Amino acid sequence: MKKNSFYFLAAVVCATIVVGCANLKSMEKAAQEMGIKSNPNPLEVHGDTVALTVTGNFPPKYFPKKASIEAVPVLVHNGKETRFKSTYYQGEQAVGNGTTVPFKTGKSFTYTDRIAYTPEMESSKLELRIHGKQGSKEADFPALTIGEGVIATPYLMKNDDKCVWSKDNFVRTLSYTNDSTQINFDYNSSTLKPAEIKQTDVVNLGKWMQSVATNPALVIKKIEFTSYASPEGEMLLNDNLANERAEAGKKAFMDLAKKMKLTNATESLFTLTPKGEDWEGFRSAMEASNIEDRNIIINVLKMTSDLQQREQEIKNISKTYTEIQKDIFPSLRRCRVLVNYDLQGYSDQELTQIGSTNPSSLKYEELMRAGSLIDDLNKKAAVYQAACALTDADYRAFNNLGCVYYMQNKMSDAKTNWNKAYSMKKCAETANNMGIVTRVSGDRKGAMTYFNEAAGSTESSYNKGLIDIQNGNYSGAVSKMGSYKTFNSSLAKLLNKDNNTAKADIDASGDNSALADYLRAVICARNSDGAGVGSNLRNAVQKDATLGEKAKRDLEFRNHKDQTNF
Repeated sequence: MKKNSFYFLAAVVCATIVVGCANLKSMEKAAQEMGIKSNPNPLEVHGDTVALTVTGNFPPKYFPKKASIEAVPVLVHNGKETRFKSTYYQGEQAVGNGTTVPFKTGKSFTYTDRIAYTPEMESSKLELRIHGKQGSKEADFPALTIGEGVIATPYLMKNDDKCVWSKDNFVRTLSYTNDSTQINFDYNSSTLKPAEIKQTDVVNLGKWMQSVATNPALVIKKIEFTSYASPEGEMLLNDNLANERAEAGKKAFMDLAKKMKLTNATESLFTLTPKGEDWEGFRSAMEASNIEDRNIIINVLKMTSDLQQREQEIKNISKTYTEIQKDIFPSLRRCRVLVNYDLQGYSDQELTQIGSTNPSSLKYEELMRAGSLIDDLNKKAAVYQAACALTDADYRAFNNLGCVYYMQNKMSDAKTNWNKAYSMKKCAETANNMGIVTRVSGDRKGAMTYFNEAAGSTESSYNKGLIDIQNGNYSGAVSKMGSYKTFNSSLAKLLNKDNNTAKADIDASGDNSALADYLRAVICARNSDGAGVGSNLRNAVQKDATLGEKAKRDLEFRNHKDQTNF
């Protein structure tokens, strides 16, 4: 019994000695017992920064009461160091502003910070460095390696912003009316005067009809004979007279067609439209005349709806009525010949051919249509350049030329033309495209302003998704990219921890570039598919040899190093 009591007393004494001797040396030796872990490990780029969380626990009776430490995580990369912020801990009797660690119970700790990412950090290691003080003594503990490297997969993002093209207003079939011909008659007569057939307008109509016959793009739809009587005499008589004049005009035209051998003036196209007394023509002629009392007459027309009363009141102005009979009525006794026809525009095939070979021969809307049909980017650019050179060019030509340059990766030329388009008209497509050049130049905030201005289009929403990827908002990117199946939609879903949908998107994208194969390999790595990692990396390196070295240092493949031996 005495022997056991002796051993117990000895143990207590030894423990007291150990406790009493807790110092920087003992802290250094027991540093591994703190269970320090970094999260994530490896570190990851997230919105251009590398975030770090360090957790651990100071064991009971580890921290001397008068000691203090400064702990700082340091990322060592390519011969350089980037320090996270320092954090301070101290014993219960130490002087300072650090977090106090009770001696008997110890204390758990959680530390967070982030640093700006630089590409050379991809190959790096994370160390925890501790500097301790106790009284007059100081010591640097051996560095603890708590993490390896930085995964920079978000930087695989391509610049595949979706530009918005302006639409053409090309109308293939345009309807026109040739209204240049009029046949006049004498007072109270529907007899066609021979001299009328020789009038210049009638002769020119015949020649025009001949030219139409040789132009397959012109199709006559209707030939209308609209006839009138001057507003004098009995109304019923004038109505009959208008009918007869329409018939006379038709006969005159048929005689002309026969004489000139016009085969495109068939009677099935004819329509007779007698109008009776031409009060509207009378009003227009009065307004254009120099007749002294014209304003009085015009007021009579406006204030009197009864046609017979109108005529009587005008006759009462005896002097003026004589002038009307001489200068106004003769031009109203007529039959107008109206030829309604369609002008058929170029077919898409013709526009493609002409736009590819001789774009300057096309009109503005024809060029805008041709540009939308041509696939060759150089020819497409030539078409929109020709459109921009026309005097009636609007913002759409410059906007679309900017889109072509963007597809050719000529960002400076794209910016010039998009700036021009935006200055001409601020609208959804020009705002979206200004957002593209602004984002590519590195101004995400400014780009987002433009994309918000273009709100409503799927393109601007997708482009906002690219900014979300860059800012580390992966769920937001997935939402904004909608139904697009692209390299970047796949990347966004991968970063959002949705590996299977990411694979489905890249497979559906039709992207067979080297970088797309590299992304497929990353997806396989996250799915623990070693064979898939190897086959996709080999495809990627075959297309772009520089990806071989990248794969060797990429920690996405840290568990598949055997697949990176190219």
